[in-house]
Amino acid sequence: MLIMALAALLWPSKPKEETAEEKVKITNPVIEYGYASYYANFFEGRATSSGELYFHHLPTAAHLTLPLGTKVKVTCLNNNQSVIVTINDRGPYVKGRIIDLSKSAFAAISDLRRGVIFVSVEEIE
Repeated sequence: MLIMALAALLWPSKPKEETAEEKVKITNPVIEYGYASYYANFFEGRATSSGELYFHHLPTAAHLTLPLGTKVKVTCLNNNQSVIVTINDRGPYVKGRIIDLSKSAFAAISDLRRGVIFVSVEEIE
């Protein structure tokens, strides 16, 4: 009997499976809330802070502090539409704005005629 009890203690057990909450570890889901705008046509083909050229059809954005190369999910809080962009530039330099989106990224979540929208910015990578 004692031998069976010791064997049960020493026998390797099946590893515990992770739950969905354990697999997804988001440390800072929402970084910030604020206003977003989009790049003017003037910047088409010009160098960004990362050295990449800005093209309006690419899903990119400018942020003042996030590391270049960071992927973020930007959600328009008026309609809950979101887009994933890569930070490849610095800005915006307009008071009250937290992110400048490429024209196509902005158009994916709102009508361009709005010009400025209220968003949440969530780091995903």
